[in-house]
Amino acid sequence: MYLKKISLFNYKNFGEAEFEFDIKINCFVGKNGIGKTNVLDAIYHLAYGKSYFNPLAIQNIKHGEDFFVIDALFEKNERNEQIVCSIKKGQKKILKRNGKAYDKFSDHIGFIPLVIISPADRDLIIEGSETRRKFIDSVISQLDATYLQQLIQYQKTISQRNALLKYFALNHVFDKDTLSIYNEQLDGFAALLFEKRKAFIAEFLPIFNKHHQAITGSAEQVQLVYESHLYENSLLNLLNENLAKDRALQYTSVGIHKDDLSFEIDSFPIKKFGSQGQQKSFLIALKLAQFDFLKQQSGVKPILLFDDIFDKLDEFRVAKIIEMVKDDSFGQLFISDTHPERTEAILQSTYQSYTVFNL
Repeated sequence: MYLKKISLFNYKNFGEAEFEFDIKINCFVGKNGIGKTNVLDAIYHLAYGKSYFNPLAIQNIKHGEDFFVIDALFEKNERNEQIVCSIKKGQKKILKRNGKAYDKFSDHIGFIPLVIISPADRDLIIEGSETRRKFIDSVISQLDATYLQQLIQYQKTISQRNALLKYFALNHVFDKDTLSIYNEQLDGFAALLFEKRKAFIAEFLPIFNKHHQAITGSAEQVQLVYESHLYENSLLNLLNENLAKDRALQYTSVGIHKDDLSFEIDSFPIKKFGSQGQQKSFLIALKLAQFDFLKQQSGVKPILLFDDIFDKLDEFRVAKIIEMVKDDSFGQLFISDTHPERTEAILQSTYQSYTVFNL
């Protein structure tokens, strides 16, 4: 699985640009603000149907233009696959594979396995639980289409239940029978999603710990703790127990849409007790574990995007990552960096084929 070439039209700061890629390592070098990260984000866009950095599609159109197009050619299982993502102001985004538009973007998720490692990953630590839930859901959904469809149905049903609670409050009415229909639907979706999230964390945690030890070489104990209301009770019972609260709040206060993933170091929250270096190591280990998990489960090496991370790491951590590149753990790799000399030295030390793009 690798990306052969990509063309950008009116995407972010690019008017028109085309790149042909090496099968192993590709590096974008240049000053900050010149568009290195934007190329990586375009590649991410083709895998997930949205930007990693700005999910509002319309804001990814170049200033002064009214559309963007990302057109790329991949090779997967010895077949060429053309993926095109485009949007025009006032219209819906379109995602095509080999000329045929997807009815649902969710049908595309997992077709291009891809992992990004970026300074923006710090949001996983500093932001709220939604960011960490999205991480869990993103990894599982790349491998399990049923999980993704159940998740979409759960979220849709939560929105419908919340709308009903608001309707009750606004009109000073209450219909327990109608509400119970949503409760039963949610209970069925939640039970499946909860079990799959639990199973994922149990399988993912040892891989994460292995990478963390390799990167840090330390004796620190790190942990990922999955937190969910469903450890306490079934969602149906929880919804009934919290009915008065939900009616007062006019939204659903319990359920797997409130799940969280606690990041801990030596049994303390890394957000409060981890140094910047410890937080960086934690996040890189998390993303490398994501890469390994996808590779093990799918049998395909995901495309890996390194966005400006060499600028943020010390020599020890950089060396550990280079070791992994040397032993061919990765497939195709994309790197953005601000220092041409450093980039060249790193690339030469890997003994892999590479192409450097000076932007």
